[in-house]
Amino acid sequence: MQYIELKKAFKDWTVFSLSDIKRLDGNFHRRRLNEWQHKGYIKKLIKGYYIFTDLTLKEEVIFEIANRIYKPSYISFETALHYYGLIPESVYGITSASTRRTYKFKTGIAEFSYRTLNRRLFFGYEILKYNNNKYFKIASIEKAILDYFYINTHIKNREDIAAIRFNREILLSKVDKKKMERFLAVYGYKALLKRIHLLWEVIEKDAGY
Repeated sequence: MQYIELKKAFKDWTVFSLSDIKRLDGNFHRRRLNEWQHKGYIKKLIKGYYIFTDLTLKEEVIFEIANRIYKPSYISFETALHYYGLIPESVYGITSASTRRTYKFKTGIAEFSYRTLNRRLFFGYEILKYNNNKYFKIASIEKAILDYFYINTHIKNREDIAAIRFNREILLSKVDKKKMERFLAVYGYKALLKRIHLLWEVIEKDAGY
């Protein structure tokens, strides 16, 4: 396979793998990938996964890459909270939930972190479309909050919650409390339920409810 053939075959792909290439050309030798990297045509993300160097790396693109290089996974935790405008600070790296073991990849475009969730908790994500035919998976706003509190067990009191600096207006207007309660029932952890109820007490009290 020549590079021009690769570019044509994967021109609409955000990220492609060695396995993807071999499905097109069973005789493909990976040394060609090294040649193309040296020439600046492609860039290696992690073992076996590549992008074209002319790829525009906007937020949604990086989210899709995060989904693809470690499956199954969806964007969640701090990254999702920031995406929805719930927390003010930009976050370092891209955080995702996965049923696989906790792992972290440092790449030339971003640091990708994956936190383990039990298989029964791997739900509540949405598939969002961008650029007409591109998609990425991200926790719903309700699930992102629950995932965050589930992992960060040190958040226990009002001061801890206040320190997160949630955007009250977005929390009160965008979050479906009934939906969150249904999700909480699946988690089945009394400690998590207690902390989420405390979150609402803090938010609603400070908002004058």
